[in-house]
Amino acid sequence: MNDEGERRLNVSGVLRVLGVSRNGYYSFRKRLPSDRQKRKEAIMEKIMAIYNESHQNYGAPKITMVLQSEGEKISEKTVGNYMRELGIRAQYVKPYTVTTIDSDFSIELKNILDEEFNPSEPNAVWCSDITYIWTYEGFVYLTSIMDLFSRKIIAWELSTTLEAKWVVETINRAKKARRIDKPLVMHSDRGIQYTCSAYMEATEGFINSYSK
Repeated sequence: MNDEGERRLNVSGVLRVLGVSRNGYYSFRKRLPSDRQKRKEAIMEKIMAIYNESHQNYGAPKITMVLQSEGEKISEKTVGNYMRELGIRAQYVKPYTVTTIDSDFSIELKNILDEEFNPSEPNAVWCSDITYIWTYEGFVYLTSIMDLFSRKIIAWELSTTLEAKWVVETINRAKKARRIDKPLVMHSDRGIQYTCSAYMEATEGFINSYSK
């Protein structure tokens, strides 16, 4: 028997031992991502990383420039298409310029927590963040709120976009779960989802703190 026949025989034997049908095996192989799909997923992960590092301010032109500076051969059109698939776009906000310690930026977005991560009681400090997760159907975003006293997630929300409404929904879930009746510190980064008016309304009565 030639080598090709032996390979077919070995595959059949393995499938028989595992109790897997040949049709099921080939169906699985067809579902495996191609090299082209793997590269696309890798590029999309880089796009998300650059986008988040820019605090959601970079659009396709700037992200393309960063990718090309890192050696990626990709066009602005392709980056734009991938961003649409990810459900992200540049958040064009007026940039803050820190010139002195008393700048508007420092006054409005203070780091109240200041790396004190060990509160003495529950519901004294909550911390919120947005994490992106890759799935075969594209990226999804996990918004979560942690009580720093117990280090437990007390509310979370999965979404397919980075809209601020998902942060608001998570906050409302946390308030309902903990029945908050007094002010607490809510700590987050300075992303647009945590500085917009909808967030301010949802955290009214809280002491908002922002990472440096």
